[in-house]
Amino acid sequence: MTKQLITISDNAAKRIKEILSNAETGVKGVRVSVKSGGCAGMEYEMTYLKETIPNDEVVKDNGVEVFIDPKAIMYLLGTKMDYKEDKFSSSFVFNNPNETERCGCGESFKI
Repeated sequence: MTKQLITISDNAAKRIKEILSNAETGVKGVRVSVKSGGCAGMEYEMTYLKETIPNDEVVKDNGVEVFIDPKAIMYLLGTKMDYKEDKFSSSFVFNNPNETERCGCGESFKI
């Protein structure tokens, strides 16, 4: 058995289900990618997926499907996707064992 690209926590799966149940018609899922930006150099990006993209990796975990941009695979190996809420904010959090640095605000990373 091979290890899954990313794992999705119970909280993240629950939030993805909520988001998709309230999304506009035609949304097929959420897509995770990595883009250049932020003070550490790279940022995680989540978007709605309206049409499947042929080379995307599909991760099925905790009852949800997440689509992964093939260009992001090497940056996400072994990552756990979580969802955190506190008194003033809520966000998806990527616990990535490959990160070598993270900016002070936690929005960008370096590998």
